[in-house]
Amino acid sequence: MTKNILQDTKFSVLDLVPVAQGNTPIQAMENSLDLAQHTEKYGYHRFWVSEHHNMESLVSSATVVLLGYLAQGTSSIRIGSGGVMLPNHAPLIVAEQFGTLATLYPNRIDLGLGRAPGTDQLTAQALRRGKQESVQDFPKDIEELQQFFSSENQHSKVRAIPGEGLDIPIYLLGSSTFSAQLAAEKGLPYAFASHFAPAQLFNALDLYAEGFKASEENKTPYPMACVNVIAAETDEEAERLATSLYQFAMGIITNTRRPLPAPIDSMEGVWTMEQEAIIKNMMYFTFIGSKDTINTELSKFVESTGVKEIIAVSHIYDHQARLKSYEILSEVFKGN
Repeated sequence: MTKNILQDTKFSVLDLVPVAQGNTPIQAMENSLDLAQHTEKYGYHRFWVSEHHNMESLVSSATVVLLGYLAQGTSSIRIGSGGVMLPNHAPLIVAEQFGTLATLYPNRIDLGLGRAPGTDQLTAQALRRGKQESVQDFPKDIEELQQFFSSENQHSKVRAIPGEGLDIPIYLLGSSTFSAQLAAEKGLPYAFASHFAPAQLFNALDLYAEGFKASEENKTPYPMACVNVIAAETDEEAERLATSLYQFAMGIITNTRRPLPAPIDSMEGVWTMEQEAIIKNMMYFTFIGSKDTINTELSKFVESTGVKEIIAVSHIYDHQARLKSYEILSEVFKGN
């Protein structure tokens, strides 16, 4: 049963395109492409990149440009946004950009949409040029985007070319119940950001399942969850690799964000008891360990949540160790 539940679950990748300490942005992007190429060989279903701004530790701000770079360097794995922060962009621009990607790389492009700014408030204001978001703006923007993608829009005075009439699947992302209910209402797949916001995972998934209305594209709910995974040959080595993630998270809670640091032997003396509690709560759905440990813990997670797809994000300093982590995880879901 344990083996089968993971073999029946799709596994994908989320990459924030992190800059490791001592590396450059171009190295981070090249590593992202190398990771996409390797995970394609390992059998992962999709490779998503998230939109973040004004962070020297992450270079995924021009998300669509990166997606084109990744799609060109791969051949079969689905490439997409996890996600594009829709309030930062006019729906027409998003439709044209993803229409261009889907024209260049048919049947491989996903459009994941988020409602958060993906940055601090000052940067969000610079991105949005003073536009204030209301509760209704996000649902309306999604409807506008869907209209631009529809074949029926060919009679409109404003059209997305390319984009119009193309089959570009839309996914809603969220860390609260708002997007879960919206995804259910619109009959869209839903991905929960449990890798950094675990608190409302089960409530959001329940609301999504209960409220789901079948759409032309999706007859049944398609729940997904993003989790942190750090796999290594032994539990001890994985725990050591995880100290990079913990140090990275410390930068988030103390607002001193820096490139991804190298692992250390112990976090003792680095974080306070309060910081440790906050970070471990924030990173609650983090799976660290050997193949057997990951297999056991992830099986419990999938069984308890009922998600149909796991999206794994791995903050690992050394690129080869990150590749190895995804290779071990692929052995878990393949049952090797």
